[in-house]
Amino acid sequence: MVMSFQGQRGSTEKTPEPQLMKVSDYMATKLITFHADQPIMDVIDSLLKNRISGGPVVNDEGELVGVISEGDCLKEIVASKYHNLPFTTEKVNDYMTLNPITIDPEMNIFEAARNFLDSRVRRFPVVENKKLIGQISQKDIMRAVQNLKSYTW
Repeated sequence: MVMSFQGQRGSTEKTPEPQLMKVSDYMATKLITFHADQPIMDVIDSLLKNRISGGPVVNDEGELVGVISEGDCLKEIVASKYHNLPFTTEKVNDYMTLNPITIDPEMNIFEAARNFLDSRVRRFPVVENKKLIGQISQKDIMRAVQNLKSYTW
């Protein structure tokens, strides 16, 4: 008769369920937004005052129509200052990015992280039924993952 002295193999504990982490749980919802017909100088003032690097552009129905960033605004400032011209009455729609990549609020936080890694974007607008409902940034993703429970495998 052969006896094994290895003891019980494996664990009787259940493997923990994957933690569901949705974009909607970590996105910012109190956003500073802009309108396409707004003067670009108003946007520059708002970006500096609020210490933000950009924001979504919405229409009167709250639908996302674009994104404006400090890089977009920098084009106007540099051109005007370099050529010693007065600031023009340029509008947001002259500089904003049209058709920005958006994120669904139900998307898993790790899928959103993959989108950040695959693009050079700092933030994604979160859209539901064409309406802007929030924004998720790389920092939001890092906060979410930092709080994630880990297990020993």
